[in-house]
Amino acid sequence: MFRRFFVLGGIVSFLSACASKFRTYSGPEVTRIQVFKGERKLQLLHERSLLKQYTFVLGFAPEGHKAFQGDGRTPEGAYLIDRKNPDSNFHLSVGISYPNANDIATARALGKDPGGDIFIHGTPNPFSMEEDWTWGCIAVTNREIEEVYAMVNIGTPIYIYP
Repeated sequence: MFRRFFVLGGIVSFLSACASKFRTYSGPEVTRIQVFKGERKLQLLHERSLLKQYTFVLGFAPEGHKAFQGDGRTPEGAYLIDRKNPDSNFHLSVGISYPNANDIATARALGKDPGGDIFIHGTPNPFSMEEDWTWGCIAVTNREIEEVYAMVNIGTPIYIYP
């Protein structure tokens, strides 16, 4: 009897560890994302109602608008969520439509590449939420990106403020 209980407990533990990172969401539609870089607050809204709020870390040089690839900054301005990556190296990720035409023109005027691949994503390890470390992305915990990934649709506007 004890052995059966022990084996059953092991199976339950194994299945819990294999739980899917893909969640479902059936609440109000996220109609807007707001990111306040200085306050480190990411908000998911339905119209004017706050649905969820998260803290995050940014790139290694967080102040100012992203000017070119490798500057460690996160873009500022109005963008869209333009893709989802279920196979992200950072658990899950949702893409931000950077660069836009103005971003490209600014980088080219500096003789630089504007870069791209700006995402809201999870983390590679639990200690990566202690300080800014990304290359310009917005990083939340893996549990939080699971919620964001489930709640946010491609085409959702995102406004990133200083």
